[in-house]
This record gives sequence, C-alpha cells and structure tokens, in this order.
Amino acid sequence: MSGILVIAEHRQGQLRPVSAELIGAAREAGGERVTVAVLGATPAAFVDALKLAGVDEIVTVQTASDAFDPDTYQAVAQALIEARQPSLVLLPHTIDTLGYAAPLAVKGNYGFTTDAFGLARDGEGWIATRSGYGQKVNMEIEFPERATVVVTVRPGAFKAPDAAGTPDISAFDAPAVTPRSAHVSFEEPAASGDVDIVGADFIMSIGRGIGEETNVEQFRELAGSLGATLGCSRPIADSGWLPKAHQVGQSGKTAAACKLYIAMGISGSVQHMAGMKHVENIIAVNTDPEASIFSIAKYGIVGDIFDIAEELRGHF
Repeated sequence: MSGILVIAEHRQGQLRPVSAELIGAAREAGGERVTVAVLGATPAAFVDALKLAGVDEIVTVQTASDAFDPDTYQAVAQALIEARQPSLVLLPHTIDTLGYAAPLAVKGNYGFTTDAFGLARDGEGWIATRSGYGQKVNMEIEFPERATVVVTVRPGAFKAPDAAGTPDISAFDAPAVTPRSAHVSFEEPAASGDVDIVGADFIMSIGRGIGEETNVEQFRELAGSLGATLGCSRPIADSGWLPKAHQVGQSGKTAAACKLYIAMGISGSVQHMAGMKHVENIIAVNTDPEASIFSIAKYGIVGDIFDIAEELRGHF
C-alpha cells in the first residue's frame, strides 16, 4: 500500500483551515502521492481552495448534504481506503472527525492514533508523535503490521502550503448510507472575548520572567498598544495568571499564522518552542544569555523585560 489520503472538512460553506494544514502535513511527510477527498452536496465548490502545492489528486464525493454526518464520512472514508489502498489517512482532530475516526479504524483493522503533531516514516512504517501523560511527555507511536494507518492531526500543528498546485480532479461514487441522525441547524457559539492564538499574525508572549501576577496587566496593555495578541507559556497558564486559551505550546495552541513573535521572559522549553515552529520572525528577551529561546530567535536581547517594555511604550 502507498499514498496518503486526506479527508477535507468544511463547515457553513467554508473549507476549514485545518484541511489545508493536513495537506501541509502530507507534503512534509514526503515521497507519497497525496489524494484529497472532499464530501458534500456540492463538493466541486471546494476544489479551487484545495488546489495547493503537494496535492496530486482531488476527489469529489457527492453526498446528500453539505452538513457533516459521521455515518456518511465513515462509509465514504472506508470505501476510499478500499479503493485507493493508502498507507496513511490524515483526518483533522476536530469534534466532527472524532465522531467517526475510531470506528473507521476499528472496522478496517487500521493503525490509529489521535491529536498528532508530528509524522515521519522509517523502514518499518509510519511514526506519529503526540503528547501523553497530561502533556508532560512526547510519545512516538508506531503501527507494526498495519498496512494502513489512520491519524487525526492537531489543528495548527502543520503549516498549510502557500503555493498553488495543479492536481488531477476526479469523482468518486459515495456508497449508500442511511444516516442515524439529521442535521437541524448550526449555531456559532457565543463570543467569549478570548484570544485566537492559532490565527494571530503578531503575538507577544510572557513567561515566568514577569515575576508575579500583578505584572500581567502591564504586558496586556503593552500588547494592545503594539497591536499584538497576548500569549503566554505554560507556567503562566498553570498558575491561573492568564486563561489556558493564551498558552502557546504543545499543551496549548500553535502559532500557525504568526509572522512576528515576541517572547518576553520565556526561557524556551521544548514544549513551548514547538508551538512556535511555524514563526519566521522571533524576538526573544531574557536576562539569561544561555536561555534556550535564543536558539530559535531571529533577534535576541539579553536584558530585563521591564526595561525593554518601557522602551517600547515610549515608541507606541
């Protein structure tokens, strides 16, 4: 078996960003033909958005509705796997996909893991990396004696391709499915006023270097003055100084769209830096010249974050 099958996901007529990220994941894995399947009543409407570099073929599958149905997605995915014989199937780690991913893997006797943020292949087969034990360790999951592996991929873990591609376009007949549920309506959740780390293009994050909780507010105000989204390291979130939604890292959010990241008083744990892996321009400020954060920073300042913050306030 060979090739990578990606199942795209859309909602309310829009392709979800993680679908393009799955293509990026398949492209990074390298060396395999990449097929992207899109389901719906009007699947052709999503084809142009899926014409990205790294895609060899887009398969449209016409179903009864554009609304998500787990039974339909499971049946179509199973039929596609049987027809195309891929070695790897990539699905988004979302509430929708979790409704059918595990049953799909069990029924087909496929290898399976969820919430992966790393993919690799050796002579024995695919290896997926995910967190474990309360996000305290990273685990490499292998799938011995499994010809096909199904993996759900963490949103934001991979960068979507920037360039367009020229894939082949084909159609696939959906198997007959009798859904056990009916889509009634979709309601956006009420705005929480929280942050969007994954979609932010400019982030200023704070770490233990701020010293105490009372100092959070001045950095929140500074981030606002700079036009940045306020992020933080895990110790800040674990201490309750900022909500979990602000946390950048493997156990938080990945700065997938960030163009500029300012790390204030962050030493740079492996877990935190994994959440910054897509960022090209990183500015690190720390009093410790040996801080790990400097190893990935484009610009580094060895100094007191409060002094640097005061300088920035004088210019913005």
